[in-house]
Amino acid sequence: WLTTAAAVLALFQVFSALVMYGRLPITPPSWIGTAHAWLGRLAVLATVPVAVHCLYAVGFQTGDARVLTHSLLGCFFYGAFVAKMLVLSRKGMPGWALPVLGGAVFTGLIYLWLTSALWLFTGQGLKF
Repeated sequence: WLTTAAAVLALFQVFSALVMYGRLPITPPSWIGTAHAWLGRLAVLATVPVAVHCLYAVGFQTGDARVLTHSLLGCFFYGAFVAKMLVLSRKGMPGWALPVLGGAVFTGLIYLWLTSALWLFTGQGLKF
């Protein structure tokens, strides 16, 4: 469920980034940048307990293609996130770096969701 929450927040991240950078025909409201930053923090924060559980309870595994892909995507997601945070704090970075890294973070998170939460919801069923 936390990964699903992070994926939903990530969809807002893409929408708000498109609005902030003028890629949608919407006048950016004054609060969009603040919302983008704080909801992005919440999205990543939601992934931390999941990552800790995965790393300590399960670990990096290569048992089947889905699990290997999921393990590699977890590494990719956090690597892309750190790289994006570094680009944000550096001056003089090329203009393409931030959107490419933001896209990599989004893509990593969505594929993590597909190989975990969606797999659980469709393959194992919801257990209450």
